[in-house]
Amino acid sequence: MERSEIFEKIQEILVDALAVDDDEVTPEAKLIGDLGAESIDILDISFKLEQEFGFKIAQGELFPEGVTQDPEYVQDGKVTEKGLATLKERVPHFDFTQLENDPSVENVSKIFTVDALVTFCEQKLQTA
Repeated sequence: MERSEIFEKIQEILVDALAVDDDEVTPEAKLIGDLGAESIDILDISFKLEQEFGFKIAQGELFPEGVTQDPEYVQDGKVTEKGLATLKERVPHFDFTQLENDPSVENVSKIFTVDALVTFCEQKLQTA
């Protein structure tokens, strides 16, 4: 499946799950923030992705859980080197450039973009 096809399917899923217009669902759009997704929405989106693409998403595979609450990974409101390495290992489909430039905890959710979701699905489909 072509990346553009994956994007179109994800765009439909996000429009439905988040009640946003399709023109708001751009590759750069942040799910948490720009599109207003909350943790319950992430579960819904995961379920819809599984149905649409026919693969299973393990808990914490799509979006990291617990990293920002672990004092080993976050200190003084900043993601530590170990925290960043853990994130890169757990969710390799994210672009960490912004977080590397400014490791503030608030920036963790900003790496969860539509493009990261497309990359995630693309990788899952290749290994399925």
